[in-house]
Amino acid sequence: MSRIGKAPIPIPGGVEIKIDGSEVTVSGPKGSLSAGFSSEMEIAQEEKQILVRRPTDQAQHRSLHGLTRTLIANMVRGVTEGFERRLEINGVGYRAQLKGSDLELTVGYSHPVLITPAGKEIIFEVPKPTQVIVRGIDKQAVGQIAAEIRAIRPPEPYKGKGIKYEEEQIRRKVGKRA
Repeated sequence: MSRIGKAPIPIPGGVEIKIDGSEVTVSGPKGSLSAGFSSEMEIAQEEKQILVRRPTDQAQHRSLHGLTRTLIANMVRGVTEGFERRLEINGVGYRAQLKGSDLELTVGYSHPVLITPAGKEIIFEVPKPTQVIVRGIDKQAVGQIAAEIRAIRPPEPYKGKGIKYEEEQIRRKVGKRA
C-alpha cells in the first residue's frame, strides 16, 4: 500500500471540506479551492481527517492513490497557509516593480515585460527591485506563474544574468581564454 496514500490528512480548525462524489471543495481563511478527482478513488471524511482509499492493487490505482491524497493535502495547506515562490533577478539594470497588481520586468529587452496575474488568487510582491515573490492558495498556479516569469529571461551560465529561483544553483561555465 502507498505510504503517502494511506496517511490521513488532518483538517485544521477553520477549514470546511465538502465531498460530493469525486468532487472535493476546501474552504478556509485564505479562500476556497475545488477539484475533481478520479471516481475510482474513495474519498471519505472521518472525524477531523480525510482518508483516501483505492479499490484494487492495480498499477493505475496505486499511482492515483498517492496523487489524490497529495492534491487534497495541498488544497488544505493552500487555504490555511498558502504557497509562495521566490525569484531573484541578476544583471546590470535588471529590475522588477509593481504596476497595480501587475508585475513589470526590465530584463534587457527593448520594452519592459508586463505580467498580469492569472487570477485574483495570485499576488506579486517586490520587496527589493531584484527580488519577486509569487504568492497564492493554488500550488499549481503559483508554480506555473513563477516558471513563466523565469522563462522570460532564464539565467545564462557565463555571468549568471537572468531570473532564477532563490534556491536554484546555476552551473557556471568558464568563458573564453586568451
